Amino acid sequence: MPDDAASRDAAEPGDADARDAARDEEERASAFSHPPVDPDAVAAYGDHPDQVIDFYAPRGPDDPAAALAPLVVILHGGAWRAPYDRRHVTPFADFLARRGFAVANVEYRRGGTGAAIPAQGGKGPVAGRWPETLDDVAAALDALPALIREALPQADPRRTVLTGHSAGGHLALWAAARHLLPADAPWRTDRPAPLRGVVALAPLADFGVAEKLDVCSGAAVQFLGGAATFAERRAYADPALLVPTGIATTLVQGRADVVVPQAVAESYADAAARAGEVVGLTLLEDVGHFPLIDPAADACAVVAEEIGQLAW
Repeated sequence: MPDDAASRDAAEPGDADARDAARDEEERASAFSHPPVDPDAVAAYGDHPDQVIDFYAPRGPDDPAAALAPLVVILHGGAWRAPYDRRHVTPFADFLARRGFAVANVEYRRGGTGAAIPAQGGKGPVAGRWPETLDDVAAALDALPALIREALPQADPRRTVLTGHSAGGHLALWAAARHLLPADAPWRTDRPAPLRGVVALAPLADFGVAEKLDVCSGAAVQFLGGAATFAERRAYADPALLVPTGIATTLVQGRADVVVPQAVAESYADAAARAGEVVGLTLLEDVGHFPLIDPAADACAVVAEEIGQLAW
C-alpha cells in the first residue's frame, strides 16, 4: 500500500479531520490577530446603529490626486450572526486601501443572541434577521452613490467591485442579482447593478448544498427563518437560483476550507453555467477559509489581484 498523504488520510480519517481542524484554527487565529483599523470616514444609511458604512481612502504608492480610484464594497461574513461585525474585516479593508482602492465596508443587521436556533433546537446566535439583513444590504447599496460623493470623493463609482467573505459572499452575489428577484420582492431592481463585477470569497452561494452539508451549523436554514420557510424563501435569497446575472463574477475558494466547503462554490458555478453564464472559480491549494481576508496570507494578495482585474 502506498505510503502517501492521501492513503494515510483515507486510512486514518480521524487524524485527517484533526489536522484540518488544527489548520482552520491556526488560520482563524492569524486572520483575527490584526488590530482593527479605524476608517477615514463613517456614514449612516439608516437610523439603526448597524446601518453604517466605513470608508477608507486609497493610499497606495501612486499619487491619490492623479485619478479617481476604483471602489471596492466589502460585505463581511460571520454566518450573518451578531458576534461578527464589520470590525474583523477592517484590516482587509486597509489592505485593499493600501493597494490603491477606495473601500466601503458595509455593516448590516445580523441575528440576535440567546435565541433558539431552529436547526439545532439549542441556544445561541441565530444566523441573520429576515428580512432586515437583506433590507440593509439593499438600502446600503442604494444609498452608496450619494454617500460616496460626500465621504469618499477619491472613489470612482463607475468602477465598483462588490466583494464579500463567507456569508458576506452570499450577500455580494445576492446584491448583484436583485434584478432577477421575484416580482413581489421588495428589493428587486429594474436593471442590473452598475458594477464592474463581483468577487465572492468562500461564499455561501448555494443554500441547497449548504443545507445538506450543514454549513456553519445550519446557518442557511436559520437565515431563511427555519425549516418551515426555507423552501419558500429560497427564491428570494439563494444566489444559485438567481442566475445569470450578466455581471462579471469570480469566486475565490480555498480547497482546504472546512467552514464553507469547496462544493458550495462549485455548485453555484455549475448553476450559472447551466443558465448560460460563465463564472470564474479560482481554487487555492492548501488554503482554508480565513486566509482570503488575512493581510498576512498570500491568499489575500490573490484576492486583491482578482478584484483588480475587474476594477482597473
